[in-house]
Amino acid sequence: MTSLLLIDDEAPFVRALSISLRGSGYEVHTAATGSAGLQAATQFSLDIVVLDLGLPDIDGIDVLRALRVWTSVPVIVLSARQDETSIVAALDAGADDYVTKPFSMGQLLARLRAALRRVVSNADQPVIATDDFRVDLVTHEVTGPGDQPVRLTPTEWGVLEVLVRNRGKLVTQRQLLQEVWGPQYEKETEYLRVYMGALRRKLEPIPSQPRYFITEPGMGYRFVSETT
Repeated sequence: MTSLLLIDDEAPFVRALSISLRGSGYEVHTAATGSAGLQAATQFSLDIVVLDLGLPDIDGIDVLRALRVWTSVPVIVLSARQDETSIVAALDAGADDYVTKPFSMGQLLARLRAALRRVVSNADQPVIATDDFRVDLVTHEVTGPGDQPVRLTPTEWGVLEVLVRNRGKLVTQRQLLQEVWGPQYEKETEYLRVYMGALRRKLEPIPSQPRYFITEPGMGYRFVSETT
């Protein structure tokens, strides 16, 4: 069974959600505070964490940062906070996804499945294949139709690699700038527009209608692909 830790202090909500998750095949552990959640994360072999931000003792963002010090287990934030600042802060702190309350159970289960698939995919597939190009993360080679090489500049490759390694996840503008250019460039969003435009021209079948490199307005970018 997939082991899941639910960190949330709303007891009736936790009971109802736990029942639904167990009915969907998850082994559910619960914690009502951030401290208890961090302790539980060290006690159990977890596959995924569902985290509320409004906890009574520690803000959920700080819990997320603490988890990311020592574990890469997928974390889905489940919160009533719907403002962009909270969403971006959670993603920057290491969340894999963000679901706002109220939500449908079907949506949450789909997000859980997607996050778990990415863990397996990222670990086992150094070559990412789409209908239009292939990216080899080991050799740093990109090929297009007919296995023709696609030439990328070092910076274009840096942007592509960060997105591909986080495929399916929203990568914030700040995260992308920090990882490719360095922390001193985290506000230079114009760089991203230039290089995303270059990647789309080289890899998208219709650059003006991106299929793979999706812009999340005001937040960042997401690489979406169906592997073959």
